[in-house]
Amino acid sequence: MVHPLDPLSGTELSMAVGIVQQQWGSRLRFPWVTLKEPTRQEMRRWQAGESLPRLAWVVVLDHDAQATWEVIVDLQAGVIREKRPVTVGQPNVMADELAEAEQAIKAHPDFQAALAKRGITDLDLVMVDPWAVGHFGIPEEAGSRLLRGYCWLRTTPGSNAYARPIEGLLPWVDARTMAVIRIEDLGVIPIPPDPGEYAREFQTTWRTDLKPLVISQPQGPSFRVTGSLVQWQKWQFRFGYNPREGLVLYQVGYEDQGRVRPILYRASLAEMVVPYGDPRPQHYRRNAFDVGEHGVGLLANSLTLGCDCLGEVRYFDMTFVNSYGEVFTIPRAICLHEEDSGILWKHYDWRRNHVDVRRGRRLVISFISTVDNYEYGFYWYFYQDGTLAYEVKLTGILLCAALGDTPDYGTLVAPELNALNHQHFFCMRLDMDLEGSPNSIYEVNTEAVPMGSANPQGNAFVAKSTLLSREQEACRDIDPFKGRYWKVVNPNVMNDLGQPVGYKLVPGETILPFADPQSAILRRAGFLRHHLWVTPEDPQQRYPAGNYPNQHPGGEGLPQWIQANRSLVNQDLVVWYCFGHHHIPRPEEWPVMPVASLGFQLKPLGFFSRNPALDVPPATPTCHS
Repeated sequence: MVHPLDPLSGTELSMAVGIVQQQWGSRLRFPWVTLKEPTRQEMRRWQAGESLPRLAWVVVLDHDAQATWEVIVDLQAGVIREKRPVTVGQPNVMADELAEAEQAIKAHPDFQAALAKRGITDLDLVMVDPWAVGHFGIPEEAGSRLLRGYCWLRTTPGSNAYARPIEGLLPWVDARTMAVIRIEDLGVIPIPPDPGEYAREFQTTWRTDLKPLVISQPQGPSFRVTGSLVQWQKWQFRFGYNPREGLVLYQVGYEDQGRVRPILYRASLAEMVVPYGDPRPQHYRRNAFDVGEHGVGLLANSLTLGCDCLGEVRYFDMTFVNSYGEVFTIPRAICLHEEDSGILWKHYDWRRNHVDVRRGRRLVISFISTVDNYEYGFYWYFYQDGTLAYEVKLTGILLCAALGDTPDYGTLVAPELNALNHQHFFCMRLDMDLEGSPNSIYEVNTEAVPMGSANPQGNAFVAKSTLLSREQEACRDIDPFKGRYWKVVNPNVMNDLGQPVGYKLVPGETILPFADPQSAILRRAGFLRHHLWVTPEDPQQRYPAGNYPNQHPGGEGLPQWIQANRSLVNQDLVVWYCFGHHHIPRPEEWPVMPVASLGFQLKPLGFFSRNPALDVPPATPTCHS
């Protein structure tokens, strides 16, 4: 039986598109079609065996009317239940649009003439990456749907295009008509000469001293999968996906004393922004919203090839529609497996010469997306001690420019090739559900106790908790000098020690933007101003930059929502955690970048009354001297 939170099947996707097409006679594109999820309140009332309406959230781009609509389709009734216009911003850029725009650009005589001026005659060696153009208050761009191309030249048909930018050549396309509307040519700049090859066919020597490392689970994995329900050790959760966020976790809980205790209702990557730091005309528009402008779900890799996951792996497909409403499947897009995580806990009693140690294991569910030059791996980790962690792994190819006469905004990584300074920001939407009833949130800072009669040696320090009672109080930033973290508690449920049960959010690597507060990027992505935001749960408030950041002037999303300054005490809370990778490139990251990792942890804090991993059995010794 289909669970209410299961993604739409291929049949349901086709049905949703068909119902919409029956109502319109126009030329339509479908930026996304996905499940309109039941609300948390509906799911609380729902009982297994009951049915809830299967609703589809369809975004329709009507090219003939030059209009965008949000449509809610009731799949069981076969009718459109709601229809409302999108008046500000544009829907996400579709993969079909990118391919069609590149074809239109390469076929245009003015573009070919600009290439010829640079001595380029073989169009098969030219690559064009169309990007969303952002919003910079330019009147003639208002109401349009635009793409701006960035151009590259391969050395050979199979070589690395991103090594050789055709600097200053910027074709523009009207995405509604696929007409090339202008060729922006900022002058001829020499193309970097180094081909920057990294692929195996270009590698001439290999290391010869690696011995086989075998990962074996002869009895199979320890997890069980029933539909979208995953059970492993004491963890239980459901997973789904959508074209925008990719992998989504639902109803995360941990079994304790025979009962599954809720922790999270829903968790996802809600937005991702990559601002570049080069102010020159050809680069200042590079501010990619990879979730809202493109959709990391739609850009997911098929993990059929390579070694993305090792061990006893279970794969799951993602099924979407393309911009024409045709169903397609990304096979093996989600990976589920177990891996060793090092020591779980240990103590050596030297007086008895006695040691107790447990080997840790974690469950991993992940997917990988390619956004032009970059790859992003998104990983959820479940640990045996009740810890839940999230990690992003960044790899792929640095975005580079011809060096020109302004090398200050990047790093020289090859002759005449400048890798641009940039940042990667990730905003998580964590719909908390500790023990399934209202929660509150506190900030915890460690403070030194002043020297005096209560602290004569000056060594004392205490952790002080401060309730964040309203939304505007909860716009907070990390402070490692205070050991700062945030804890979500359920004040209505106590552990055996009389403490409210809770989980704490432990920050990892992060940064804040270096963009000016008045910059276009911070008007559009105002949520980047703080690491932590907290709001009462509202199913309409899903994306921190608003539903349609593409060509949006900004001001929507989290900065707008918190103006209501709603109470956060004993509420269904959504914690928004923003973390960022500050990327000043290194030569060692060229021509392909070793993985950089960052993320955060959710650790139990009084959720259990003692170490919940005491019952993990000792491992069979396999050590060799």
